Amino acid sequence: MAQVPQTFFDALAVRTWCGLALRALGRAREEIDAINVYPVADGDTGTNLYLTAESAAAAVEAVFEAHGAHDSGKPTLADASRAMAHGALIGARGNSGTILAQLLRGMAQVLSADDESTHTDGDGLRLALRHAADSARQAVAHPVEGTVLTVAAAAADAAGGADGDCGTVARAAYEGARAALAETPGQLAVLERAGVVDAGGRGLVAVLGALVETFTGEMPREVAVAAGAGHARVTDDTAGTSPVTPPEECADAPDTGGPAFEVIYLLEADDSAVARLRARLDGLGDSLVVVGGDGLWNVHVHVDDAGAAVEAGVEAGRPYRIRITHFGVEDVHTTGAERPPRERAQRAVVAVVPGEGLAGLYTEAGATTVLARPGEPPASGELVEAVRRAHAREVVLLPNDAELRHTAAAAAEQARTEGIRVALIPTRSAVQGIAALAVHEPERRFDEDVVQMTSAAGATRHAEVVVAERQSWTMAGICQAGDVLGLIDGDVAVIGSDVTVTAETVLDRMLSAGGELVTLVLGDEAPEAVAERLEARVRESYLAVDTVVYRGGRQGALLLIGVE
Repeated sequence: MAQVPQTFFDALAVRTWCGLALRALGRAREEIDAINVYPVADGDTGTNLYLTAESAAAAVEAVFEAHGAHDSGKPTLADASRAMAHGALIGARGNSGTILAQLLRGMAQVLSADDESTHTDGDGLRLALRHAADSARQAVAHPVEGTVLTVAAAAADAAGGADGDCGTVARAAYEGARAALAETPGQLAVLERAGVVDAGGRGLVAVLGALVETFTGEMPREVAVAAGAGHARVTDDTAGTSPVTPPEECADAPDTGGPAFEVIYLLEADDSAVARLRARLDGLGDSLVVVGGDGLWNVHVHVDDAGAAVEAGVEAGRPYRIRITHFGVEDVHTTGAERPPRERAQRAVVAVVPGEGLAGLYTEAGATTVLARPGEPPASGELVEAVRRAHAREVVLLPNDAELRHTAAAAAEQARTEGIRVALIPTRSAVQGIAALAVHEPERRFDEDVVQMTSAAGATRHAEVVVAERQSWTMAGICQAGDVLGLIDGDVAVIGSDVTVTAETVLDRMLSAGGELVTLVLGDEAPEAVAERLEARVRESYLAVDTVVYRGGRQGALLLIGVE
C-alpha cells in the first residue's frame, strides 16, 4: 500500500523515514557494494550503510514500543530523533556507516533542541540538514571532495535555497545530492578511473530519497550508476537496475596499497581525551572518523598497527565492541569471541520460521532456526549469529519472507567476511523453505545443492489466510477490519468472511494450475475443521494430489498453503 505522507517532521515522520531508508538501502545495497572503490575497494559500503540504518531504525522502534507499553502516547520529536542518532552511533559500520551516523546525529541535535516540541517545519528541516553536513565534515580528520561529504554539503545547500514545507525542502535536498553525486568522478581520480560515482554518496542519495517519500508519499526514481568511458553518470531508472562494473573487475581499479587493518570501536570518554585521541590516531593511519559526543563515541581508522589503535582508545577511555578487519584476507576478529574448539561441519541450513511448531519441524530436519514472532522480524545481526551458531563452512540461508530479503542479504554478506560460504535462497514463505529443505543433500557439491533447493522452492506456489486488521485497498478490492483475506504469492486474491470457505477458494485457485503435493501449516487460531475440510477437498476433486499437514503454532497467519 502507498505510504501516507507526513506534513511535519515529528516523531512518526522519524520512524517512517528510518523504515523507508532501510528499505531503500536494502534495494541498493548490492549496487553500492559493487561501486565501492574509495577509500578501500573492499565492496562493503552498501552493507555497512544498511547495517547502520538498521540499528537506527531498531532504536526508534524501541522508543515507540516503550511509550506504548507505558500508555504514554507517542514519543516526542526529541525522543525519536535522539534514538535514531544513538542507534546509528552504536551500530555504525565502516567508514560510510560512521559518517552516516554523524549526519543523523547532526540532524538530531537540531530536531531535539526543544524537548517539548512535537514537530518542526521546512525551516527546521533546512537547519537540520545544514548542521548534519557541517558536523559530518568536522568529524573527518582529512575531508576529501568527491565523497559523501560533498554530496551532503550539496544537499544542505540546495535545501537552504528552498522555500516551503518539509516535502519541498526534502525534494530540493535530494535533487541537490543527486546532481552532486554525478559530479563526484570529476573530483576524485580513483572514481574516474573506475568509471563509477562515490558509493557513500550513492547511499546518502537513497536515504534522502526516503526522506522525500516520507513527506510526499512519492518514491523518487531509483538512481542507477552506469559506467561510461572514463566517467560516470547518474540516470533515472524505474527498474532499479544498475549496469555497473564491480571494482575488482575494472582494468583501472586502484591498487590495494595502504593500511592493512580497519579498526572500529565504541568509546566511553570525555571530550578532552577524544581530542588527544584524534591526534594520536591521525599519526597512526588514515580514513580517521570520530563521531559522537556526550561521553559516547564511535571511532573508525585504517592502520597498519591495529594494536596501537586499540591502545590509544584504552588511554582515552573505555573502548568496547572492538572490531578489527584485515583488508587482505577479510578476516574479522572481535574481542571476547574466541573460536569454538569443535570442528566445523561442512554444510548447514539456517532458516527463519514464523512459529514454534515449524521451528521444531525445521530443527528435526537438521536446520538451525531463527524464530520470527508476529510483528517482530529478526534483524540481520540475529541471522549472522544463527549462521555462526550453525558452525559450518558452507551455509544455505532461507529467509522464508519476502520482506526479509534485504536483511538476509546483508547478513549473508557479513558472514562471508568471516570466511563462511553463504548462499541465500530467496524463499518468500515457510512452505517454500520446507520444499527446499526436503531436497537438501549435504553430500552433494555446494552449488548443486543450492540449485536443487532453489528449484524446489521456486516450483512451490505459496498462499496464506489471514484476518484483516484494518480497512485497506487490495488487489481484490476494499477489505474491512475483520475480513478474511486469502493471499496467493503475496497478493490479496480473495476477500471473505469465513476462514474455511476462503481457504477452499484459495486452494482451488492454486490447484487450477496443477500440482502434486499440498502442504498445509495451521496456526494456533485456525479452526480445527479447516484442515480436514481441505484434505477432503483435495481427495474428492484432485486425483493424484497428496496432502501433508503441520502445526505451526503462533505464526501470525491462520493458515499457510504450499502447492508443489
